[in-house]
Amino acid sequence: MIIVGVGAGPHMLTEQAAIAVARARLIYGSERAIDLVKKHIVSACTVRIIDDYKKLHHLPDDAVVLSTGDPMLSGLGYLKGEVIPGISSLQVACARLKISELLVVPITVHGRKLDSAAISFELQRGKTVFLLTDEETDLKSLCSYLESHGLHRKIALLSSLGYEQERIELSDTLSPPILSELSCLLIGDL
Repeated sequence: MIIVGVGAGPHMLTEQAAIAVARARLIYGSERAIDLVKKHIVSACTVRIIDDYKKLHHLPDDAVVLSTGDPMLSGLGYLKGEVIPGISSLQVACARLKISELLVVPITVHGRKLDSAAISFELQRGKTVFLLTDEETDLKSLCSYLESHGLHRKIALLSSLGYEQERIELSDTLSPPILSELSCLLIGDL
């Protein structure tokens, strides 16, 4: 199996990833991931939308599995097989805001429980937190927690990175932004 990072948005597919997709005869991915690589898929290839992520361990050895962003950042890199990296939302966010990735700690709450104490710990260490969010993320509660612990920080909401409708909104923990689909946050001394 080959796990291919397709990038955070359009035009972020690496050449190595494009070659792997073009050589594939069997591809699995989300609708968004498939859409990001569709011009590289050959007509002889069978394409299937992933409907159950728990069954991915049982795919055939010749399958190419598409992972949005980079498979090793909250992606499908946990699967057995070769991993071809992709351009992650972390990379794009840091580039857009000109923040060194060496100063950033990634934390995902996408499909996971929000751990305000872990985010607080990283901010206390002087790090900027890159937060992968989803529609369940309670940003208001997180910001209240941070403020109550003396951690007033700036927030950058980045949504639809790489897409025409890309948006960057700057605020802070006193007035947190409203999360949107395909969004991530940088929280810290921006």
